[in-house]
Amino acid sequence: MARQLRSVRTRARILQTAVEHFIRSGFEGTSVDEICNAAGVSKGAFYHHFPSKQALFLALLQEWVQELEDRLAAIREEYEWVPQRFERMAEMLRHVFEQAAGKAPMFLEFWYQATKDSITWNASVQPYQRFRSIFAQWIEEGIQQGSLKSIDPNLAAATLVSLGVGLVLQVALERQGFDWPKIPLGAVTLLLEGLSSPNRGFGQNI
Repeated sequence: MARQLRSVRTRARILQTAVEHFIRSGFEGTSVDEICNAAGVSKGAFYHHFPSKQALFLALLQEWVQELEDRLAAIREEYEWVPQRFERMAEMLRHVFEQAAGKAPMFLEFWYQATKDSITWNASVQPYQRFRSIFAQWIEEGIQQGSLKSIDPNLAAATLVSLGVGLVLQVALERQGFDWPKIPLGAVTLLLEGLSSPNRGFGQNI
């Protein structure tokens, strides 16, 4: 048990150290040796957890995406009324932005590496496809329950994902000048006001 706990902590330390170095020096400018030295682990320990630097890089993306998917699943379980789900999602994004404020350049690094490598490209594209699918399903449910207008769920879902990607890009490029954590709720509210059924207002309970 103690050995397993040490292994979990070692992996977490490698991931955290990698984020710091990737933000500062980029993926290509960071070596496995640098990560190991800064994390205080051997190269053997590194390769026990990650077969390559790319695998480590993609593990960071996968963990962040999985956390978001888990939160969305919890929101769907808690709220039946679809506009409330999106409202709660926007509030969740506020906290995500606060936590990821210093990590925004990592998303630029993911996108940049995706243009150069098919494995990274596929790993980067799949989350957007899954999020579009989740949002499209929510919107279909909203149309059926009468809380949203009869619209193209896939088009609306793509718009929501584009909104999220655009906000992340703005945070990465322009971290000063706006209170970015407050923006998601306002942006999603503005968008859903146009999607909500005139008979069932945004955020209204059944």
